[in-house]
Amino acid sequence: MRWPRWVALGTFLLVLVMVAGSSWLLIAYRTGPHTLRNFVGIATIGTAVALLGLVVSRREPLVGALLGWIGAVTVFLTARDVYYNADGLPLDSRVVAWLEESGWWLLAAISLLLLYFPNGRLISPRWRPVPPALLLLCAAQQAFGAFATAPFLSPLEELPRPYDALPQPLRVLSEVVFFAFLALCLAAAVSVVIRYRRSTGKVREQVKWLSLAGVAAVLYPLVCLAEIVITGDTGIVATVFGLVALVSLPASVAVAMLRHDLYDVDRVLADTVTYGIVMVVLLGTYAVAAVSLGLVLGRDSAVVAAAATAVCALVLSPLRSRLQRSVDRRLYPPRRAALLAIEDLQRRIHTEHAQPEELQSALRTALRDPGLRVGLLIPGASGFVDAAGTPVGGPQLVPVMLGGAQIGVLGSASTSPAVLKAVAAGAASLVEVTRLRAELAGALREVEASRARLVQAGDEERRRLERDLHDGAQQRLVSLGMAMRLAQRHLGDGTVDVDGLLDQGVAELATAVAELRQIAHGLRPASLDDGLHAALSAITQSLPIPVRLQIPSDVPEELATTAYFVAAEAVTNAAKYANATSIAVRVARSAEQVTVLIEDDGCGGAAPRPGSGLSGLLDRVAAVGGSLNLRSPAGRGTTVEAVLPCES
Repeated sequence: MRWPRWVALGTFLLVLVMVAGSSWLLIAYRTGPHTLRNFVGIATIGTAVALLGLVVSRREPLVGALLGWIGAVTVFLTARDVYYNADGLPLDSRVVAWLEESGWWLLAAISLLLLYFPNGRLISPRWRPVPPALLLLCAAQQAFGAFATAPFLSPLEELPRPYDALPQPLRVLSEVVFFAFLALCLAAAVSVVIRYRRSTGKVREQVKWLSLAGVAAVLYPLVCLAEIVITGDTGIVATVFGLVALVSLPASVAVAMLRHDLYDVDRVLADTVTYGIVMVVLLGTYAVAAVSLGLVLGRDSAVVAAAATAVCALVLSPLRSRLQRSVDRRLYPPRRAALLAIEDLQRRIHTEHAQPEELQSALRTALRDPGLRVGLLIPGASGFVDAAGTPVGGPQLVPVMLGGAQIGVLGSASTSPAVLKAVAAGAASLVEVTRLRAELAGALREVEASRARLVQAGDEERRRLERDLHDGAQQRLVSLGMAMRLAQRHLGDGTVDVDGLLDQGVAELATAVAELRQIAHGLRPASLDDGLHAALSAITQSLPIPVRLQIPSDVPEELATTAYFVAAEAVTNAAKYANATSIAVRVARSAEQVTVLIEDDGCGGAAPRPGSGLSGLLDRVAAVGGSLNLRSPAGRGTTVEAVLPCES
């Protein structure tokens, strides 16, 4: 169905022609400033509506064409008034009579838009007779209007009517046509309600946007009535609100068709209803107060105005919050349900009947969204995880902020982002508590695992020392003792070469001492006696890769061993596995901590696997209360950073 697109384009071009022609009339012929202001305001709105129709026609041609029709009729009506108010232009009373009722076509266009919004289809085949009947009755209404007997409106009140009054049967028929036309317009509005009840998802969101224009249309006569009661006539308030009501329909349709998820329509609708009711109530309150006090103090008294304003101020303070809660309960149930669920969970936590980790389950139940996830930002985790440690991801993640810092996310594929934002603000404290509890639980699990690994490593190290001592130094010392006993027994009889036996014992003793030193070196390198820089230099001098050392001389003795093993393990891994061409080791000392940083330009991809040297470093660093951070993106080198706390 491409013809509606061409209709939308042709309508927009027609609007431009009418605007250009009317502008020429305003320049060439004298018109009053009131006519100029009306034309500029209404023609701008009509042109914008026609342009929106052209844009919307790319998404839904028929809806765009109807929107362009609304803009064209709006511009036509103001262009007609420009022509009527221009001095010296010819006027044919028959043409004026036939064009007098043209405003009904604006109502017909709006009704057709309601029938076909938002997908260009009627709600059911049974509604097919409604659009042609609506057009036929609108044409009949305009035709019957040409035969009216009342004088033309200003500035044509002096122009005589060209036709006689209709006979009685036709007058009755005209009344039937009028009420039938209004009935069909009302039916078009009812079709929107029916479509809303039958629809879900995107269509329902679009219909909600359209309902904003309905709120403005309902409030407009109330605003006019309130201003008439207060001032005696409609003025600037009614004019401004009328323009808002006029703009609200095309604006709502455009947002619904182009960006229905731009804002939370439930929130916008609830706020619109709330502030609309507040405005009407305040105007009514002001009117009642002004009239009541005016009977006593005089209508034009400044005291009356001040007192009426004070009464409105007193009413506004409690009214808005209470009305907001009432409207939210009816028009914004997701947000209210979620916030009530959060309040209930907090209350049960305080009475020790629930845990903060139940937040995700409570929100899923309240929002009826089983796919909703609560992600926590826990140090050491790669991304966001839930309370059970499962990663949380997705295209629609709303941050949870507390104190200006992000502490988590809410993720869902079905709940709107605006609802999630409102829920995120209300659940921030619970998310923070859950995050801290998860972080503490993770730290305790890591401590338990690290303690188990340390105990296991200690047992394995003791068994290794036992084997090394038994198989090496112990055997040599036992052999040496036996040789000394043999020399003692045969010292006086000359049957044993005592000198040779003693020489052999001295050699065995030297070997045992060397083996003991080697075993002790595995516990603490002897090279650390000369400082951390000397110990690491002894390792790096034998490597085929240049290693840059930047190490202070005041590293505490109790941390030097841990720093040595961290640097030695990282340097050895870089030389063996990373294909690095350069390595840098930097140690920084402060009053609170010692930082050991090892960087290489190798292939990266390192990870602390169970039983590996890096895994052992994690336990060694954790044993002194420090932390180890490994960054090793593939192809971009490896950085190992150990932070070791110290007392001074």
